[in-house]
Amino acid sequence: MKKTIVIACSILALASCKKEEKVQEMKSDVAYATFGDSISAENALSKEEVLATYAKMAQGDTVAIKFKSKIKAVCKEKGCWMNLDLPDEKEVFVKFKDYAFFVPTDSKDEEVIISGKAYVSVESVEDLKHYAKDDGKSQAAIDSIVAPKTKYSLMADGVLIQK
Repeated sequence: MKKTIVIACSILALASCKKEEKVQEMKSDVAYATFGDSISAENALSKEEVLATYAKMAQGDTVAIKFKSKIKAVCKEKGCWMNLDLPDEKEVFVKFKDYAFFVPTDSKDEEVIISGKAYVSVESVEDLKHYAKDDGKSQAAIDSIVAPKTKYSLMADGVLIQK
C-alpha cells in the first residue's frame, strides 16, 4: 500500500513539473540556447546604444554591458570567438571568459544576446592574421594584414543564441 502511494505521488509530482515547464515556454515568445553563465534577455541594450557607449570609451576602460545583436562571424575551428554587428559597419569582437565555453561554429547570422565586459583593444598583426585564418579567409587576405587595428571588444560571461 505504501509503495502504491509513493508511486502515485511521484507521478503527480512529475506531471506538475512538466506543466510548469510548458508555462515557462509559453511566457517567452523566443527560445534561446544558453552558453556560459545563465543570463536573461531582459534589459538588453540596442546596437545603437552599445555603439554610443564604445564611442565614449578609451583604451583601458571597461564597462559591464548586455545587448542584442547579430553574429557576423564565428571561429570555424571551435567557436572560441565571434564578431557581432553594430551600426555604421562597426563590429564587436567577442572572446569568452576564462576560455570556459564556446558557441556553435555554425551560428553565423543568428540573433544573440550577450553579457560581459566591454573594452577597447588594439589587436596585433599576428592576432589579426590568426583570427583571419580561423575565419577561413584566403591566404591573400591574411597576407594583406600589415597594421594593428583598434577594436571594440567584449569578454563575454554569458550568451543567449536564438533557436
